[in-house]
Amino acid sequence: MGLGAGKAPNPSLQPPKPMTEKFRLILDQHCDGATNMARDEAISRAVSRAQDPELPTLRLYGWQPACVSLGQSQKFDAARADACAANGVGIVRRPTGGLAILHVDELTYSVSLPRDHWLAEGDVMTSYRRIAAAIISALKMLGVSDASASPVAKEDKAKSAVCFEAPSDYEVMGFGKKLVGSAQWRRVDAVMQHGSLPLSGDIARVCAYLTDAPSPEQVRAHAGTLRDVLGRDVSWTEAAQAWMTAFEREFGISFIPGELTHEELDTAEELIATKYASHDWQHRR
Repeated sequence: MGLGAGKAPNPSLQPPKPMTEKFRLILDQHCDGATNMARDEAISRAVSRAQDPELPTLRLYGWQPACVSLGQSQKFDAARADACAANGVGIVRRPTGGLAILHVDELTYSVSLPRDHWLAEGDVMTSYRRIAAAIISALKMLGVSDASASPVAKEDKAKSAVCFEAPSDYEVMGFGKKLVGSAQWRRVDAVMQHGSLPLSGDIARVCAYLTDAPSPEQVRAHAGTLRDVLGRDVSWTEAAQAWMTAFEREFGISFIPGELTHEELDTAEELIATKYASHDWQHRR
């Protein structure tokens, strides 16, 4: 999902793009799990509308309360519902694939694009690599000097219920730790990618909320927070600023500050009720 540190961009990954293309930027609230997933999907739907498309959109947000998100195909009983309830931790199923993540003390991003946008061209791995270039740039601004991403050998891919314990192709690493986990959702008319940068706390906290978790030591050996690798606290605001600056520089875009439209908010409320907070969606596996 990214270009190696210090390497020149591969021309095949950089199709022609307009100068100073406009993107909408949404600096959103810290929301519960169902609201966050519903807003990502609502924005993606709006961006994809052929008759009146919205601008491509970068949304930056957080989570309140803490929440375990399960990949679209994970079994619901991968999460310990009793432990989550006892500690006020939510559970939500993402529209994207991948493994379980505990969302707390993090910067989360989502990029919503029309299907024919240059950033979405090619297959999933190709567009992952393009977007990862900006993520790598953001981490370097924050002090992760060796941030990079590359393919992972099949024999090295961990079989685990935990996203941040299992390395995947083109996910972003720094100082030997997985730092950013991302997943992409492709529809006929749109592409949405979202991902998480843990800022602080114990990366292995997720183990307490999963039924078949690896040991905390295993998770800490493979992954870390930004504080773990930098030895200093990075606020959500500082990380968000680096994300914005990196996307502008890497992709030659200009952000227009915005917020969810009334239609997007209405769509999100409908998706919360009918999908992300519903028993059928949560227990579909």
